[in-house]
Amino acid sequence: MKKILAIIFKDTLVRFTSPIEWVFFLVLPIIFTVVIGASSGPSGDDRVNMIVVDQANNSLSETLITSLESSSSIKIEIREIEDANSALEQKKISSVLIIPENFNQQSLVSQNAELELQQLPNNTEALIAQQAVQAVLSRVSSVVDIANGSVARAESLPGFKFESEAALQVFFDSSLEKAQTLLADSPNRIIEEKGKTKDSVEFDPRSNASAGQLITWVFIPLIGLSGSFAYERQKGTLRRLLTTPTSKGLFLTGTIIGQVMTAIVQMLLLVLFGIFVMKLNWAQAPMALAVMLISSALAAAALGTMVGTFVKTESQANGLSIMIGMVMALMGGCWYPLELFPQTVQQIVKVLPTTWAMQGLLDIVLRGQGLTSILPEAGVLLGFTLIFMIIGIVRFKYE
Repeated sequence: MKKILAIIFKDTLVRFTSPIEWVFFLVLPIIFTVVIGASSGPSGDDRVNMIVVDQANNSLSETLITSLESSSSIKIEIREIEDANSALEQKKISSVLIIPENFNQQSLVSQNAELELQQLPNNTEALIAQQAVQAVLSRVSSVVDIANGSVARAESLPGFKFESEAALQVFFDSSLEKAQTLLADSPNRIIEEKGKTKDSVEFDPRSNASAGQLITWVFIPLIGLSGSFAYERQKGTLRRLLTTPTSKGLFLTGTIIGQVMTAIVQMLLLVLFGIFVMKLNWAQAPMALAVMLISSALAAAALGTMVGTFVKTESQANGLSIMIGMVMALMGGCWYPLELFPQTVQQIVKVLPTTWAMQGLLDIVLRGQGLTSILPEAGVLLGFTLIFMIIGIVRFKYE
């Protein structure tokens, strides 16, 4: 036991000698968890922002702005022309809609009414804003046609005549407001019903990010065990072990246990961050969580042991461990839900331990399941551990 503790102490001391290691151990995993969890989820209002400059300031422009405010695609902000131009130039906004002074009833009747839409080139949000404005203009056009029809009907009545342009404008404004109210209260011609079939895809961006980054940032350094073996093989440390009563099994046990314990500490810190900062449901099944963390860490460490028998240099091992870890994290659903992948890919990635680790952790934090439910995933991970360890021990060489 003293030899195992000595190996664990030595490996831990070597690993955390550099301050950079602490960044990869805790700082970066937390940053990526927060960023990915926030960016991949739905926000409170995901409409495209657009600035509107109202230079007309009449009932017609107010009707247009009211319709734009009710759009499900864009969120407008009223500003002066100088602020709007500055925001567009600095690319803080993708679209600016300018309602000119001559946007009134007369220009509509004479078909001279124009709006100016300024946009950033080759911008998706600008295209969304353009389509939303076109849809709103279509609705406003219907309201204006009704108001104009009311004016024309009133003028056609025998003995009726507007006393002045101001009286005509008041009547038009009243008709415009009434038409807008009637259209807003008109019955829907399409009946929308929600399907009663339960969605098979369960996704919470924060839970997915927490579990995914936990696996990513633990698997990569554990696979990096291969670099430790390659380094000690290059330096002749392993050859010197032949002169001591330290067996291959004892050396591998001490090295693997030390790295697994460090990984579990890292996992627990990330879990605590998820519980207290992100308010995730990690603590609802502590026994199931412990089983998944340990089995995941063992599978990753065993994989690192196996990889260490195939590499020759430390730099080769480090590059390979990062590549393997990243690919396995991506394909295992740590960055994106597996449900987004084609069915064929979903079946193929079952050969990866990260797939099973991710599935088990999501069963706990997302689906609220307990120990019984995660036993299949834990069993598969332990199976990976056994296979990788057998290959690693058989191929292990001191030089």
